[in-house]
Amino acid sequence: MPKKKKQKKSHEKNVSQYEKRSGDKFSVEGYKNRIVTFVQKSGKKPVSPKDLATKCRSVRGNEANFNLAVNELIEDGVICQRKRGFVMCSVLGFFKAEIVRLNRTFGFMKRCDTEEEIFVPGKFLCGAMPKDIVLAHYIPSRSEKPEGEVLDILKTADSKLTGIIIEDEGEKFFLADTMSKTPVRIENGDIDYKIGDKVMAEICRNGRRHRDHKVKILFTFGSAQSAECCAKAMLAVNDIETEFNEDVKREAKRIAASGVWPDDFKNRLDLRNLPIFTIDSAESKDLDDAVSIEKTDNGYILGVHIADVSHYVKGNSPLDKSALERGTSIYYADQVIPMLPKELSNGICSLNPDEDRLTFSAIMNITSDGMLKDFKFAKSVIRSRVKGIYSEINTILDNTATDEIKQKYEDLIPSINIMNELADIRIENRKKRGAPEIETTESKIILNDDHICVDIKPRTRGKSEMIIEEFMLLANESAAKLAAEKEIPFVYRIHEQPATEKIDTLKESLQRLNVEIPVFSSVKPTHIAQILENAKGKDCYPVVNMITLRSMAKAKYETDPIGHFGLALDDYAHFTSPIRRYPDLAIHRILSDVIDNADSEWLEKRYSGFAQKASEHSTAMEIRAANIERECEDCYKAEYMQNHIGDEFEGIISSVTDFGFYVELDNTIEGLVHINTLPEGYYEYDGYFSIKDEYSDRCFMAGNRVKIICSKADVNSGKIDFELA
Repeated sequence: MPKKKKQKKSHEKNVSQYEKRSGDKFSVEGYKNRIVTFVQKSGKKPVSPKDLATKCRSVRGNEANFNLAVNELIEDGVICQRKRGFVMCSVLGFFKAEIVRLNRTFGFMKRCDTEEEIFVPGKFLCGAMPKDIVLAHYIPSRSEKPEGEVLDILKTADSKLTGIIIEDEGEKFFLADTMSKTPVRIENGDIDYKIGDKVMAEICRNGRRHRDHKVKILFTFGSAQSAECCAKAMLAVNDIETEFNEDVKREAKRIAASGVWPDDFKNRLDLRNLPIFTIDSAESKDLDDAVSIEKTDNGYILGVHIADVSHYVKGNSPLDKSALERGTSIYYADQVIPMLPKELSNGICSLNPDEDRLTFSAIMNITSDGMLKDFKFAKSVIRSRVKGIYSEINTILDNTATDEIKQKYEDLIPSINIMNELADIRIENRKKRGAPEIETTESKIILNDDHICVDIKPRTRGKSEMIIEEFMLLANESAAKLAAEKEIPFVYRIHEQPATEKIDTLKESLQRLNVEIPVFSSVKPTHIAQILENAKGKDCYPVVNMITLRSMAKAKYETDPIGHFGLALDDYAHFTSPIRRYPDLAIHRILSDVIDNADSEWLEKRYSGFAQKASEHSTAMEIRAANIERECEDCYKAEYMQNHIGDEFEGIISSVTDFGFYVELDNTIEGLVHINTLPEGYYEYDGYFSIKDEYSDRCFMAGNRVKIICSKADVNSGKIDFELA
């Protein structure tokens, strides 16, 4: 007996060692290989759990590892369990995907292998939430775009979502902003909330449908009819950090406290004697660009001097990691969530007047006809003469400046006039090279002392804004040209050619609007510019401008210099705003080594991975920030219109759908006139620009001006309803 017992121990020891060896049949990886082999051989015929266990000898081996292997293969979307057993997902056309976003009636998922985005009707979501990993397959599409169905949820994410507390038959329910139209039950918790509150919740019990989930309330922001509360909820649900961590704060304070010293000026161009100044909006505090100009016999010497943020924010430091994670500053209403702490963004990096500041200068030689002849980049030190304000400089340019403004800019008026002269030449050149002039209007949100929106106005764009835009474009183009010539890793700002299907849709739309279309096989910027020119002066021009904008690709960051379609430039990057955009900071860091004569092999090794990561992450963070800014703005617009229920306005029909049409007011606010509120009739949507009553001549077409009355404004959703006056 003792001998047998000893043999048994020896056998167990050998099995244990056998299991540990990767790839052995009793290890998890070993079982995975065997499972896949057997299930693949079976084709579409399911392998029962019992048969699979027998074939893999899991009972005589390690049953725990076998079960773990099966579960991991299911989670990875390699195999799936049907009624009669296991089948390869690929054989059935199933694939693994991630839910990327939800609406109340539909969602989108992204394939994990190809990153293709797929539309999912609400009833086919299977209760899946954003960031859940799911097993899915394609279903017949009602449009030309791919549609799919969620079959199973492989891995659930931590699902936090915002919504409003509502009451039904005396009981409180949670109505999510994006998950479902149906309220869900609330589990008892410690948070005190009331009807009408905007809250953050998390799913604590998952159902097979969104309506079957149960949630726990984590936090209340206050009234859902307060735009300020809704904006805070928007930041929270998107994981926006409004404060910096202690390491970042400590580093920022240390840098700010050290100040700017003469030792910092070593090996820098000293440009403090030049008439350099900033031009920005009155409320701006993060001044990261300044300009100077000199007229020569052959043209102009233009200096664009950018805050040398990379001097202070070193790679892989707490500040750098935080800035990369944020990607960009976020601006809404009167608030800013900065990429860098205020000690840098509003302090030592900001080019404040009458203070020595370290800069990275692009000094460009421009010909008399406005062409970029050559350029150089250099680390420099400047001392801004004045904080220039757009509105003030515009009065100088149109000869309406007050004596006070003239005195403020007395020493700079010659430079301002030369800048205006060069900008006129550059603007004309932009037209000549075929850059399309697509118009966009931004909103200016005006709040009272209680942070309630009391007015909305369109942001005006004067001549000084155009001057600065042209000069920043020149500096950005020069930075990209340098990188392309050197063939170094870089973060380019690219804008791809519009997709063929979007151009086909644009052409069809223009034909219906009787707008002349230039003849082309492959679209170029000049063709888009010609379309806009052909529509100018016509009632349909705002619609043409809008549909042309929608046909364009989205600009993004990339490591390949494919050019910028919208600007009609072969080389373009973002160099001019390192305080508020990480790509600018990234290329400052790269260009700092370039001007220090680092060799190309070293630059490739040091920055290729960095440039790729900075490009991809910055693009994602830019999209996130733009969505947040837009949705916050919608809430403030709805808050403003709540005080104008019943008031009459005039606006233009901006777009038409099968359920009504949207009207944009002159102050940029947009609302829906629902088809059910139109005068009695039988209305049909033409699929493009109009809704027409079959029994009368009544027709509502995009581009028409109409009078409306504001009938409803919901701050929580940011939606505004109009009715015809």
